[in-house]
Amino acid sequence: MYYVNQEQIERRLNAIPEIASGLRQAVESWDGGLIFGLVQERALHLAIEVVTDVGSYLIDGFIMRDASSYEDIMDITHEEKVMTSEVHTVLLELVRLRKPLVQEYYDWERHTLHPLSSVLPDVLEQFAVNVRDYLKQEL
Repeated sequence: MYYVNQEQIERRLNAIPEIASGLRQAVESWDGGLIFGLVQERALHLAIEVVTDVGSYLIDGFIMRDASSYEDIMDITHEEKVMTSEVHTVLLELVRLRKPLVQEYYDWERHTLHPLSSVLPDVLEQFAVNVRDYLKQEL
């Protein structure tokens, strides 16, 4: 029997609507200014943390192979059929932004709308549906 921390997974999935809303508002109101640039930056960072945290909980709970990187977390959960290929492709691109956002933040271009910002809200919402469906199926 697996121990999957569904409570912690659900807490993280429940953050997705606000992250998606923040990204949608930033995209709709984009003016190249600092405020929306910072909103976008933080929302992208939070999205990375949500998907990697949830992925890690699934990997640990279902005793999947160990992940060696953020990209590997996305690959493993995709291989285990947690998410669709379309969601995986976007989330893989997303997690590759972690180093620039967290470690090289001083070089991040805050005055440019990142291409992921417009597609990510729907993908995050689909990711939540995929994870919940996976949990129902496997538990």
